[in-house]
Amino acid sequence: MFYIRTDLALEAHEMYREQAKKEEKLDGVHVKTTQKDNITVTEVKISDEEGEKALGKPIGTYITIEAPQIMHSIEDYENTCIQLSDKIRSMAQINDDTVVLVVGLGNENITPDALGPKVVSRLMVTRHLKQYIPEHISSDIRSVCAVAPGVLGTTGIETAEIIKGVAEKVKPDLVIAVDALASRRLDRISTTIQIADTGISPGAGIGNFRMGLNQESLGVKVIAIGVPTVVDAATVASDSIDMMINRLNKDDSLCNVLEEIDSEERHTLIAKSISENIGELVVTPKDVDLIIDKVSKTVANGINLALHQNLTFEEIEGYVE
Repeated sequence: MFYIRTDLALEAHEMYREQAKKEEKLDGVHVKTTQKDNITVTEVKISDEEGEKALGKPIGTYITIEAPQIMHSIEDYENTCIQLSDKIRSMAQINDDTVVLVVGLGNENITPDALGPKVVSRLMVTRHLKQYIPEHISSDIRSVCAVAPGVLGTTGIETAEIIKGVAEKVKPDLVIAVDALASRRLDRISTTIQIADTGISPGAGIGNFRMGLNQESLGVKVIAIGVPTVVDAATVASDSIDMMINRLNKDDSLCNVLEEIDSEERHTLIAKSISENIGELVVTPKDVDLIIDKVSKTVANGINLALHQNLTFEEIEGYVE
């Protein structure tokens, strides 16, 4: 089975079914999909080592929210924020005394990687207020703190080491890590949010594996939230050829030549060619600035709604603005 780069458990499951050509249910993986209006929510539960090995993802629960019109529809944007908040609450036991640390992973100087820091800048951080003026703060407001630790290349320190040091001092009950992801499909960029209870490995989506942020390393529950912002260039090229084949007349000689090349072999050849001539290459849409601005606002709203109960969407939206 050939490898296509993706951080989404949903896509890993799709590729497993496609490449293995298996229609039967994989015992270690349970998938449930629901749809409301224009939003599709898919829950992928990996329950054993067989499922973990098949999908290449740790045992745990992965919830994917797909909202194709989020960039254009105000209603879908609001519904996505609410869906995200509901899923965060379902994964974490949050009460009046819960202290939450939100970690914005990524490099704010590289737009496709700036999701985490952008989300942190739009959060309702309240830990200092709960500490110093608790009498003026409603019990509906949770104790929230946040940090954007930067990346190893600019700090010289592993991100997980920074977060571990902060966590030891703050002693949070829950860590929420936000990061940009890699997808295998262009149409999932900016329209898909993944929430997982397995933690996160910063940079894993682009093959740059770092020390993980999870319950084992930090000692507390870690929820990972991510949005795809890049796609592997080889995947884009291979998918473009598939689209061209579908548009060509089946009697066309070029179509016959292209179809003779197995899709796995074609992807491998493209990836090797790109790697030898350019190096590792991922691509992102030209309007990525607008995308990051919109999705960071969406994720921040979802987190704020989840952590601060009884605040309306309009109140949260006013704060984020």
